[in-house]
Amino acid sequence: MNTNTNTYTPYQAYEIETQPNLRALLMRYVRNWPWFVGSLVLTVAAAYVYLLYQQPVYKVTASMLVKDEKKGMAGESMMKELDIFTSSKVVENEVEILKSFTLMDRVVNKLGLDVRYYEPTSTIKKEVYNESPIRLLVENPMPQLYKEELEFTFVNAGTVKLNGQTYPVDQSIKTPYGQLRIFARKPLTGNLPHIITTVTSHQQAVEGYLANLKVEPTAKQSTVLAMSLEETVPDKGEAILNQLILEYNKEAIVDKNKEANNTLTFIEDRLALISGELSTVEKEVEFYKSTQGITDLSAQAQTFLLTVKENDTQLNEVNVRLSALDDVEKYVKNQSGEKGVAPATLGFSDPILTGLLTKASELELRREETSRTMSGNNPLVQSLDSQLRNLKSSINENIQTMRQQLTSNRKLLVSNNQRIEGMIRTVPGKERALLNITRQQAIKNGLYTYLLQKREETALSAASTVSDSRTVDAARTGSTPIRPVKMTIFGLFAFLGMLVPVVAISAKDALNNRVLRRSDVEDATHTPILGEVVRSKQATADSLVFKPRMQSVIGEQIRALRTNLQFMRSDSQRAQVLLFTSSISGEGKSFISLNLGASLALVGRRTVILEMDMRKPKLHKSLHMENGAGLSNYLIGDASVDELLRPIIGYDNYYIITAGPLPPNPSELLSSPRLAQLFEELKERFEYVLVDSPPVGLVTDSQLIAPFADATMFLVRHDHTPKNYLKMVDTLYKEQRFQKLSIILNGVGEGESYYYNYSYGDYYGGADKKKKLSPGA
Repeated sequence: MNTNTNTYTPYQAYEIETQPNLRALLMRYVRNWPWFVGSLVLTVAAAYVYLLYQQPVYKVTASMLVKDEKKGMAGESMMKELDIFTSSKVVENEVEILKSFTLMDRVVNKLGLDVRYYEPTSTIKKEVYNESPIRLLVENPMPQLYKEELEFTFVNAGTVKLNGQTYPVDQSIKTPYGQLRIFARKPLTGNLPHIITTVTSHQQAVEGYLANLKVEPTAKQSTVLAMSLEETVPDKGEAILNQLILEYNKEAIVDKNKEANNTLTFIEDRLALISGELSTVEKEVEFYKSTQGITDLSAQAQTFLLTVKENDTQLNEVNVRLSALDDVEKYVKNQSGEKGVAPATLGFSDPILTGLLTKASELELRREETSRTMSGNNPLVQSLDSQLRNLKSSINENIQTMRQQLTSNRKLLVSNNQRIEGMIRTVPGKERALLNITRQQAIKNGLYTYLLQKREETALSAASTVSDSRTVDAARTGSTPIRPVKMTIFGLFAFLGMLVPVVAISAKDALNNRVLRRSDVEDATHTPILGEVVRSKQATADSLVFKPRMQSVIGEQIRALRTNLQFMRSDSQRAQVLLFTSSISGEGKSFISLNLGASLALVGRRTVILEMDMRKPKLHKSLHMENGAGLSNYLIGDASVDELLRPIIGYDNYYIITAGPLPPNPSELLSSPRLAQLFEELKERFEYVLVDSPPVGLVTDSQLIAPFADATMFLVRHDHTPKNYLKMVDTLYKEQRFQKLSIILNGVGEGESYYYNYSYGDYYGGADKKKKLSPGA
């Protein structure tokens, strides 16, 4: 029995690499390149299909200049930077007006945006706008209308089919969806594609377009507002923005014409009253002259008449002014903060009062605009209220002064009338009566003409009012859609296609509890690694792959193992017994031991290999031998060594002893004293004795053989050996249950050693295409 202790400790680098080997990691992915190519092709195809089912979205833009006289004033430029002055709030208010529900409600009503039209294609339902041959008007909807799609097919110019039911065109029709009306935009024929419509409630349509609308200044100090809308139909988006600007300008003009409209209303009321009075006076003149036979008056009567007429005209003007002062006084007494009707300034010649009234009207308009977006407690609203109160106080003082003057003038005119009338009494009664009638006629006629002139002036002023905004750029659509961006979609899907294999491989590694790389072994055990053997495609067909003049990676690695055996010998003159075991079955013990023995035999070393796996022998099958008499026969004393030794064909100095008939009790048989006798006899005849033993993790047979071995080769196979068995290897090494225990990594195909092996194989793999190397093992 060999009693040498385990004194061999090969160099083992425990901390050669503390970081993952990036090259090995990349090569692991490169080795699976078909998965990446296939995944990339599938995801790019998926991106193409995805784009087919997406309708492009375009960005529609427009810009509008809001005229603000306070903007750009040099004295306020620094204050604007500090946001002390609030002139920028004018633009902000206009933004809120443009985004108001009221304006968008008018746009939706005008353009019928609560109904969407779609034209089916081979992939998607494409929304259309002007291209739709019909327009649907909802008169009295039913709840079912908002839940279902309406499909229109066309029969002829006068009828359409709505979800299979025929209805006339351009008439109010009663349907299961409510009272509807269908208008034809173009001649309807059976060749037109069918149209699908969806109807949303009016409020939802307005809210949807408002949520999609963006209005913002182009710069902090600019009064140009940029409006944008994202739409799948460019014509529809342009129509919405253009109509929104039009409705905004209309609202601004209506707001500015409120004062002119109030004046026109006052004039119209006065004209109606004066017209009735004038008609009555004219009839009295006609009746008086016809009954009294008056055709002409004397020169004195004419003089009196002219004097009285002029005096009465002035008196009436004073009365009109006093009446207008009453209206102004009512307007001034109106409480601040309440919207009052601006009084007419007809007949006022005082520029101070006229200016004060104009300024008060402007302040009223400013306060109304401000109160739309601010509460009554806002400092700006309170400031406007204070200014209105002070201004109305000044107007009231001016009114009282004018009232005193006009009252004094009226008294004087009344006194003059009384004096002249006393003089007229001297004129004959008929002529005096005629004078009174014609005087009233002239007064009413003059006042009527004056009112007509003022009405035309006011109407002309209202007609010439323009909005305080100007369209800079009408609505236009970008040349390319903003969504989806084809390159971005293809890029994202391609990235996903590259990511999926990476995740799959990483997940497989994370869930795999098997040894995948050299570092897994080094991290789990201090047992030295004697060498590595790459995966051999030939091993499945012929386990004995090592041949003379073999030029391949696996051949060089077996030669490396053969060389390393020299450093494990304690005595170069004595035979060396090598034990091959593993943790579980299928890790390559038979393959490595058989080919290593062939390598030793080819360099002239007498070698014998023992098939001591008496539970599941494989060597004789790999060599195409029959399992006749073998080790089991020797251990029970039925055969000698000479009877068991069988040469391996094709190799000199290479022999095998097969397992023989499978015994029922292999462990008890290996405990026989004849086992020691076997090894002593073989060591005398051979330089190397290789033992192919059962897995140590399953049975104890290998541990029974271990005392007779000079060195033990523990096989760990890539992607086969469970990692938890490496702890068992470490325990066996620390407890020295096996002599000179070392690990051989078998079946390496990827991981930390793969890149080296791959390159090495390129150098030796093309022997037929390169120059032949010199002969030898």
